Amino acid sequence: MTIENLTNKAIDLLKSLIETQSFSSEEEQTASLIEAWFMEFNIPFKRTNNNVWATNKYFKEGKTTLLLNSHHDTVKPNSAYTNDPFKAIEKNGKLYGLGSNDAGGCLVSLIATFTYFYQKENLKYNLVLVASAEEESSGANGLNSMLPIIPNIDVAIVGEPTLMNLAIAEKGLVVFDAIVEGTPSHAAHPNLNNSIYNTIDVLQWFKNFKFEKTSDVLGDVKMTVTQINAGEQHNVVPAKVDLVIDVRVNDAYSNKEIAEILEENSPCTKITPRSLRLNSSSISSNHELVKAGISLGRETYGSPTLSDQSVLSCQSLKLGPGDSTRSHSANEFIYVSEIEEGIKIYIDLLNIVL
Repeated sequence: MTIENLTNKAIDLLKSLIETQSFSSEEEQTASLIEAWFMEFNIPFKRTNNNVWATNKYFKEGKTTLLLNSHHDTVKPNSAYTNDPFKAIEKNGKLYGLGSNDAGGCLVSLIATFTYFYQKENLKYNLVLVASAEEESSGANGLNSMLPIIPNIDVAIVGEPTLMNLAIAEKGLVVFDAIVEGTPSHAAHPNLNNSIYNTIDVLQWFKNFKFEKTSDVLGDVKMTVTQINAGEQHNVVPAKVDLVIDVRVNDAYSNKEIAEILEENSPCTKITPRSLRLNSSSISSNHELVKAGISLGRETYGSPTLSDQSVLSCQSLKLGPGDSTRSHSANEFIYVSEIEEGIKIYIDLLNIVL
């Protein structure tokens, strides 16, 4: 099948995916659509929960293995939509619909690319394609659950919207729950240990604190207080204030190091990380995948947004059609030309490397 025919088929698949609800942990029907693609092309596949995966025809044990991965779950549509989020609308070169940009365009482009290379012999790398679930929720049954099941991976291309530029590093994420305590009391009486007033200095500390180590690719660690909750009655000073802190971690720190720094230095009564597993990720700028991308005119950068790269222990490159700024937006869309370009660049890139 020609690249043009594969591209047209991929766009049709994306339209079907858009029109099929696939919220995180509810991806049964979109997994079935992806299975139908593999059946149409006579490609053997396996399904584990709502993850669908396959290997190239001439997969050979002991050969370096490249993972091609993107996800088919979506967030829920926000209230600002004016289009039907579950209607694939093609207009003025744009394809509208929930999940079109994040990450349906990437997914169908990688599936088409995998299909293009599936029957080729004597490839330098083995190929493994995983259309994964539960990426948006970092769920237990997503890509992380597949790593013990699929063949061992040496390097990965993770499909997320990057305008087909090369995200050679990605920030990790640690979410902290923190408590600021005080003395509970009646609001009518003096109280020099008001937990809410105590929080003012704590918030100022989080606003001003700087992690020492920066990254050439990812810049500084970014720490943001995103939630605050306290009190139940107007006349009662609460015993504590609950805070949530979002920390985007560069590749100069492990998540464990970030937790140790905050546990030792923050002025909170208690601060606890929810999880340390979503680490920063990167690929060497000298890796042949990166060099191949640069030779095709693609730029390199560091990504501030989280993806399934965070669960991989191998080197990984984030690369895909679409624009990250459109993700999770109302009336989400991807340009049809971006999918056409994405498939071409994926294939050109792998032709250089494979």
